[in-house]
Formats: sequence, C-alpha cells, structure tokens
Amino acid sequence: MSHNQGMRILHTMLRVGHLERSIVFYTQVLGMSLLRRSENPEYKYSLAFLGYEGGNPAQAEIELTYNWGTESYEMGTAYGHIAIGVPDAYAACEKIKAAGGQVTREAGPVKGGSTVIAFVTDPDGYKIELIQRAEDQGGVGLR
Repeated sequence: MSHNQGMRILHTMLRVGHLERSIVFYTQVLGMSLLRRSENPEYKYSLAFLGYEGGNPAQAEIELTYNWGTESYEMGTAYGHIAIGVPDAYAACEKIKAAGGQVTREAGPVKGGSTVIAFVTDPDGYKIELIQRAEDQGGVGLR
C-alpha cells in the first residue's frame, strides 16, 4: 500500500499587502470565485479563500492572508505554506517523526480557533500544514 494514499492539496497561502486589490485580481483577472472571508481582530489578520468550481473538496484553493498593517513583503517571505488534509493530525505527526521528518509545530488547535493543525518542514525549509479534517476520517491522510 502506498504511503500517500488519500493525500491531496487543500490550499496555498499567500501573504498580501492589500487584500481587496488581491481579491479583485484573483476574481476578475483569473476568474476565481471568492469562496469565503474571515476576520480575526484579536490576532489582527484577515483571510480570503478563492478558487474554481466551489473550491474544496473538488479543487484546491488559494488563501490570501492580510496581516493588518503590513503592506508589502520581500519576495523571499511571500510564500506561506502548502496544506494537506489528514484524518488525525496527532497520529500524522508521530508517523512523520518516526520516518525522520521534522515537525516544527506539534498538533493542536489553531490560534483563535478550534481546528487542529500541525506544521512540518521539508528538507528545503518549506512549510507544510497538516489540517485535521472530520470529513477525511474515512481513511484520507498519512498512512
């Protein structure tokens, strides 16, 4: 059995300096739909998720993150992470560590929410977020 059975890309996060300008670009220039937005005043960030054909689960999405008060980023810091849905983030972290992978944020609730997440880092330092998803309990995720 393949160790990657059931994995799929969920979204790619990009930090943006002007959320509305970015939404206009992705919707009007690239033809995506604005799927949902959220504001987190406590942690001073706004999110917008965009995609095609309704986004997840059929299509991966783009997450635009605006950190309040930050209007620009160096190109080297513009990349955020790739997200992968897993049925159990705690078990996934254990399997990743057992295989020699680096878990940089242990599984637990996200700041300002209840979704269980974890982060791992690939050999080049790119971040991959593991998101525990109830709909993936039927066997999707790390094996």
